Amino acid sequence: MAGVRQFADRTDAGKRLGQALRERGIDADIVLAVPRGGLPLGRAVADALEAPLDVVVAKKIGAPGNPEYAVGAVASDGSAWRNERAINGTRTDEGYFQERREIEAENAHRKAERYRVGRPAPDLGGKTVVVVDDGVATGSTLRACLSKLERSDAERIVLAVPVGPPDTIADLEAQVDEVVCLETPAAFRGVGQFYADFGQVSDDEAMSYLEP
Repeated sequence: MAGVRQFADRTDAGKRLGQALRERGIDADIVLAVPRGGLPLGRAVADALEAPLDVVVAKKIGAPGNPEYAVGAVASDGSAWRNERAINGTRTDEGYFQERREIEAENAHRKAERYRVGRPAPDLGGKTVVVVDDGVATGSTLRACLSKLERSDAERIVLAVPVGPPDTIADLEAQVDEVVCLETPAAFRGVGQFYADFGQVSDDEAMSYLEP
């Protein structure tokens, strides 16, 4: 696509993100990737910034009868983001939302523990945290992840993604101290269109990027 950077794969995108963060002088204490797709990028960014890598996990809350349509999302600690337009449009009642919130928060918590393989969650107190994902469309799970980090004692939160639509990126800027996004194309159909290789990342592959 003319005028829009095409990333070879997630590692390529991560290397470009790492370079952009270094050029901005961002000195991260820790990099948190959103699994699964964010981990190949997170590894490249963490290596570029010489920072440890960990995860931040959230799960989508699907609409009644349409689990793929997000009416919100919830992080592993219960921090939730509500898509009020989707909630109203699907007539999702509060009881359903809260029930799914509890279920998906527990699922997110279990996933985070599985990825850490017994390691404790990192202490973010007073730290500069860089959050990495492979791109953002509506950003439902990412918004829940950022809500969780807003409740932490992190000193500074930087979001780093290769690509996202302008309106979503503008919304996310309100949740963090800084956003580094390499491309914000107006013609946006999905994250995958900007990658030559955007294959699924398995849990085993994703977890391998967390190995020291």
